[in-house]
Amino acid sequence: MQNRPVIVAVGRTKFGEHYGKEPEKLIEEAWLAASNECNLERKNLETCYMSDYFLLITNKLGLEEGFLSELTELHVPMEVTRSFSAALKTACHAIQAGVYSTVLVGGIEKMTDRLDKIRDDLMLLEDPWSYYAGGTPEANHELLLRAYIKKHCINGENLEKLYNALAQVAIKNHANGAKNPYAQYQRKISLENVLSSRKAVNKALGLFDYAPITDGATALILTSEEVAKKMDVTPVYIYGYDSATDYLDYSARDELSHFVAAQIAMKKALKTSKLNAWDINLWEVNDQSTMMELVSLEDLGYCASGTAWKSIAESSPNSKGCYEINGKELYVNMDGGLKADGNPLGAAGGAQIYEIFRQLTGKADQRQVTIDGTTPKYGGSLEFEGFGTKAYVNILGRE
Repeated sequence: MQNRPVIVAVGRTKFGEHYGKEPEKLIEEAWLAASNECNLERKNLETCYMSDYFLLITNKLGLEEGFLSELTELHVPMEVTRSFSAALKTACHAIQAGVYSTVLVGGIEKMTDRLDKIRDDLMLLEDPWSYYAGGTPEANHELLLRAYIKKHCINGENLEKLYNALAQVAIKNHANGAKNPYAQYQRKISLENVLSSRKAVNKALGLFDYAPITDGATALILTSEEVAKKMDVTPVYIYGYDSATDYLDYSARDELSHFVAAQIAMKKALKTSKLNAWDINLWEVNDQSTMMELVSLEDLGYCASGTAWKSIAESSPNSKGCYEINGKELYVNMDGGLKADGNPLGAAGGAQIYEIFRQLTGKADQRQVTIDGTTPKYGGSLEFEGFGTKAYVNILGRE
């Protein structure tokens, strides 16, 4: 990749319910954390890209770009996308094209302010046809699980192992979230907690299988390599990034047990980065449900189709908190994932990048991963818009 984009600093807020905080206070906190990390002032920013899904609805804002201009007291070009990865992709294009050399990328969401209003919007965002049929935001996750079970002919004792493997995903992510001071949920859960929550609603997936509703903000500063070399920072380079899109109507897709968009985005990002999947041992994936993390292990190419639940089941006693697949270690959602860290839609992808950046620079504290005694060399993130409708894969490296 020529003119490779470089992340020089990251910042975020604690995720959770911030009813008493205005959105500008959240994004300002994230931006200041990033700017203080690299001693960059507002006047050095050449453009800003921000992401959110529902800020216009939840907080009755006008043009978000104007809101960001007021906050930064800048008149530079600004644009708003839905997902953080979409904003990051746009920023990467601008850096590579040589149009800008210093860019602020931010994400924010205030979902708890008006959850009663946006619950319908969440379903319409994922799949309007399921919504009109009476579906809930959780409905497609159950359908994904059923399609997976049917396609791979999982039954009897293996079916129970699959359900327990999904529970282990939640247990792992809550254990990781307990080590993350920014996480919405910083407590461990047990197998009994997960199974009891399913039994309470008489469903295959229960309360502890889903990510929560969350408020929060994230930010990063992206520069060109030339600018990064002049700064007193430990840079993280973007080796590859790409995206793909699938049908909005989940039931109309050719493949119901996997996310084709994630598979395509991964192949394209690997091609750009000139890496293979197992060069990357560290991932932040979109675990809006435990089922989505399981499927992601297959869509990213680490497990053969229909086998990820076996790898999870075999890895569950692992004290390192990683998956052991074919004798190799794979670290996933070390910050707790959406499941425990939280899921403020427009900012969630930024939290993924924040964690990868911290891990690659050796600053992840209790969560720090070591591979063969050293910090990881590469890390990746997988973010979705909707229910697998759009998938973004970002591959980062520390060299």
